[in-house]
Amino acid sequence: MTASPVLPEKPTDRHETEAALRAIFRWSYEPEIEELRDLYANALERQWIAMRDLDWERGVDRDAFSRTFTLMGLPIQETRFWQSLPEETRWEVSRRTSAFLLSNFLHGEQGALLVASQLVSAVPHMDGKFYAATQTMDEARHVEVFDAYVRKLDAVQPISAALQQLLDRVLGHPDWMHKAVGMQIVIEGLALYSFRDMRNATEEPLLKQLLTYVSRDEARHTAYGIRYLTQALPAISPAERAELEDFAFEATRLLIDSRQDASLRTDALRIWAECGIDPKTLFAELFAEREMLMAEMARRGGAFGPVRGFVIPTLKGIGLWSQRLEARYRELFDSADRLGVLRGARVGFDVVLPKDLERWVLGEEA
Repeated sequence: MTASPVLPEKPTDRHETEAALRAIFRWSYEPEIEELRDLYANALERQWIAMRDLDWERGVDRDAFSRTFTLMGLPIQETRFWQSLPEETRWEVSRRTSAFLLSNFLHGEQGALLVASQLVSAVPHMDGKFYAATQTMDEARHVEVFDAYVRKLDAVQPISAALQQLLDRVLGHPDWMHKAVGMQIVIEGLALYSFRDMRNATEEPLLKQLLTYVSRDEARHTAYGIRYLTQALPAISPAERAELEDFAFEATRLLIDSRQDASLRTDALRIWAECGIDPKTLFAELFAEREMLMAEMARRGGAFGPVRGFVIPTLKGIGLWSQRLEARYRELFDSADRLGVLRGARVGFDVVLPKDLERWVLGEEA
């Protein structure tokens, strides 16, 4: 059999970064953290095959896709503004914006693939290594499935500069706890919340099926970070804890701070402008329907957004929270609220982390 030639790489086909870790061998193979060993067993039972188990032949339902499009959790399809747009404009905006967002999910999944493979070497317990190995397999499958779906909408879009910076920081940090906080808590937490919003809102059958499979995996990945870090954090010093808090905050800030002009929202708005919608007009129209949007988001359980609604409760749940960190997040939210949704409101941080992440992400638990 003649081997197929390896295609030459294009300059834009790759990105290199310094990836740091210390590999730890463990000569004790008995279970030490039963919750992680249980997650590993669950992961083995829940494996699926992307190209076999999804109905790819049905294609994308264009009408259902544009009718139930959301803007990063904002139920824009319910607004008079969205409904007044021509059908072709709604399709172009929803198709191109979603291709960009899903492309970044795709790139994020590749980042998670690399970090999970690092955790196999870097975590100090065999139970953690076993589970990280199953997550590595999950992430490879997620890369495959998002790539296939995005190509049904548009070409795969470049990675957001903010997401690339964050992935580089997580991969480049030598400490496994920083990797776990950056990936399992912040990146996976933001993704899990976003998948939940998109899955519950969309009526596009193939996308809903894809997100159901992926969300089940992601719920397990986040649970791994929560359970492992909950066990490990009590053993670190106050200075190390403060450093982890800062790392979590900076990871969040990179993705949502619009002052950096590199956030995912900034990139999405550029797409809207290319489709003929002035961002200033968009903000004005959405602000005019602010009360309806807030009520609809609250009804769906998403009024707090992925950071306030999931990442912060997770940080609090694992014991990585302080008044100092809360003050930094309040300042960040004030600067990021360009739409004015939270204007004049004193927003609390009292959201409780769901007990069963898989049931929650599938809309079975509030």
